[in-house]
Amino acid sequence: MGAYQSSTNVNSEAIRDIAKDYLEAAKKDFDEKYLAKSEDTRVLADYDPKRTLGTGSFGRVMLVTDKKTNSVCALKILEKAKVVRLKQVEHTLSEKQLLAAVDFPVLVNLLASFKDNANLYMVMEFAVGGEMFSSLRKEKKFSEPRSRFYGGQIVIALEYLQHLNIIYRDLKPENLLFDAKGYIKITDFGFAKHVVGRTWTLCGTPEYLAPEIILSKGYNRAVDWWALGVLIFEMCAGYPPFYAEQPIQIYEKIVTGKVRYPSHMSKDLQSLLRSLLEADITKRYGMLKNGVNDIREHEWFASMDWIKLFHQTLEAEEIPKIKGPADDSAYDVYEEVALPISNSMLYGSEFMDY
Repeated sequence: MGAYQSSTNVNSEAIRDIAKDYLEAAKKDFDEKYLAKSEDTRVLADYDPKRTLGTGSFGRVMLVTDKKTNSVCALKILEKAKVVRLKQVEHTLSEKQLLAAVDFPVLVNLLASFKDNANLYMVMEFAVGGEMFSSLRKEKKFSEPRSRFYGGQIVIALEYLQHLNIIYRDLKPENLLFDAKGYIKITDFGFAKHVVGRTWTLCGTPEYLAPEIILSKGYNRAVDWWALGVLIFEMCAGYPPFYAEQPIQIYEKIVTGKVRYPSHMSKDLQSLLRSLLEADITKRYGMLKNGVNDIREHEWFASMDWIKLFHQTLEAEEIPKIKGPADDSAYDVYEEVALPISNSMLYGSEFMDY
């Protein structure tokens, strides 16, 4: 599939045309892959495990070496029994199907997928720079230029996904990884959904939920533009705009919609955030007549070179200090546990299409 064509001094109208052509080709590529049946081409024995990089409700992610290529990868391991018990079968099948079909620089790349009697596996590229969450926790907050660099990447990623009729639904610092150059890789498509029109599932992280999700009105891709506003606010402030001890209190604040902006935030940033954190989706940026262009052409993004950002030729605001492609120092240390095994195929019918 092609890419944005490199150019200098490209005006906003030209960028719109370039993006339109690129997205039309991307949609065709996605549709072909999304409907294709994928076969298991790898097995667990193909990978040499190093250590756990992170854990979740029904599995873990491990740093592994591919014995065939000697390359370092991240192996996501999901325990079938836990996936079934937590009623996440549909989300898990959707995640694998979507990751196998998408192809965009800001999204984590799925290299292979397979299953055995007890577990499901997804082999992904290893983002050596660690999680944004860890960097934000360590540094308290990011500068506006740095937040703009990251925010711009999320903008073009959401533009891509929405053109494919995908709602991501789980934007947050924990799901944003850094590669060796300091660019973002969006990971974890467990809540992502291919949908035309509206959907009603209550899912996501409390602080990042749009009001229409909480009010059970049915919602669409507008929820991701709301989440972008929450993310940019949190990057620049060091905390989310709606925060409380209990989820129900967070929901009340979100529905009320009152945001207090720190005095250090620029007027342009506050203007953008007000347009994203807009409860009325008919007025929310990203959903108006000009679509994503209202965001891309906002004053806060005036200095952004969108073509270079897409091609990742802009120098990152912060480049991870790494010793090599297998450096795992950016990730926390976790207790290692043995993988569940089974002598017979578990939940064969549930995961027939995995």
